[in-house]
Amino acid sequence: MSKTVNLIDLTLRDAHQCLWATRMTTGMMRDVAPLLDRAGFEAIDLVGGAVFDVCVRYLHEDPWERMRILSEWVTETPLIIHTRGQSLFTFEFFADDVVELAAERFVANGMRYHTPYDALNDIRNLEIPIRTARNLGLHTVPGLVYTYSPVHTDAYYAAKAKELVAHGVDGVFIKDPSGLLTPERIVTLAPAIKEAIGELPLQLHTHCLSGLGPYVALQAVGHGVDTVHTATSTLANAASHPPSELFTRNCRRRGFDVPVDLDLVEEAAARLEIIARSADKPTGSPNEYDEFHFHHQVPGGMISNLEYQLSTLGLEGRLDEILDEAGRVRADLGYPIVVSPFAQYIMTQAIMNVMGDERYETVPDEVRRYVLGGYGEIAGDIDPNLFDRIARGAEPITDRPGALVPPALDRLRVERGPFASDDDLLLAAFYAPKEYDTLKAAGPIDTTSPLDGGPLRTLIREITKRPDIRALHVETA
Repeated sequence: MSKTVNLIDLTLRDAHQCLWATRMTTGMMRDVAPLLDRAGFEAIDLVGGAVFDVCVRYLHEDPWERMRILSEWVTETPLIIHTRGQSLFTFEFFADDVVELAAERFVANGMRYHTPYDALNDIRNLEIPIRTARNLGLHTVPGLVYTYSPVHTDAYYAAKAKELVAHGVDGVFIKDPSGLLTPERIVTLAPAIKEAIGELPLQLHTHCLSGLGPYVALQAVGHGVDTVHTATSTLANAASHPPSELFTRNCRRRGFDVPVDLDLVEEAAARLEIIARSADKPTGSPNEYDEFHFHHQVPGGMISNLEYQLSTLGLEGRLDEILDEAGRVRADLGYPIVVSPFAQYIMTQAIMNVMGDERYETVPDEVRRYVLGGYGEIAGDIDPNLFDRIARGAEPITDRPGALVPPALDRLRVERGPFASDDDLLLAAFYAPKEYDTLKAAGPIDTTSPLDGGPLRTLIREITKRPDIRALHVETA
């Protein structure tokens, strides 16, 4: 009997986070979500990472309401809530009472699947999120964040996986946010983690920044990975993920069973391409391989933002110099993983080092907090002289970071209440009054689809009737 490989769809969360700066509205999901729901995915990723924050700050859509709406559109497939562990959707740690209430509200608003991770792989920062979610019946699959460094060995990841298993989980996923996995490394990494977690399923979440992602994912399923995270082809590749359609076909050619209906996925892809063109949004295309990426490890979307910021500082033409320095900073600081928030901290320090007269002449408070252990355990070693220079006599922090944050909910109820719901209470925990008030003033989410009415709707009807005309829809739209 052939091995079954399941897919988790990332189209509605991480894919547009990578390619559309997280600007997919709820209305844009209306004509796509029901198709993905019926396609046979293990789960559909919906909210997490930057999505919650962008919904509030820029789209002025209540993310709790988005969860409820999509729970009505998606009825067959579990929806995923993806969190940064004790940090939830931000860069800061929240009190345990906030994390616990958030898990309750995930369930109340229709989420059935939880994929928390910690940016430093400090499992202490996942203790409360895992325990609370499991007690509430959420299917919980935490992630181990992958990076390439001398200290992030297969043995390191196997040990971390064993720690996760000890907390009682439903699986483990490898999270490769910068697309650093190579076909050679997955062949040793996946079996090492699989041996550590036993019969639990192993998942892979990788990006295509190096151009290797689709082949890495294909290699992974032959070496212990049971589920692969993919995106509908329109929003795949580039800084996004392997495309669901091509990955499925490649897997089937290798003899694997992938229980996904590609007709439905391709229809979703066609609709997404029309939506993208109507909203002037990009679609994904494969990246070329660049060895320099493995040195600095900075995600592609961050690089494009950095180019603009450097131009405002009069530092045009110095991008490669700063990226090279970012790789050096990362090594100096014990190889923090280049994922939020540490991607931002590393880059800020690199710019300061390049602009200053002396490296580490100026050190941001966040870098100092990291060096002291304020975000969790550091995988590598920091040179004692550099540690002393940055720490400035402060004592290292050895406690679980979340335990150092005082309870917040009762104080919020007094200072900013009363609240109409616990959802609003949590929004107040995450956001200052300005952002909170602006969101509440925006009113209910507009679920109007870009495809409503007119020629676009007519075209969608034709695509549904005749999949063979999909190739013509670009010119027509």
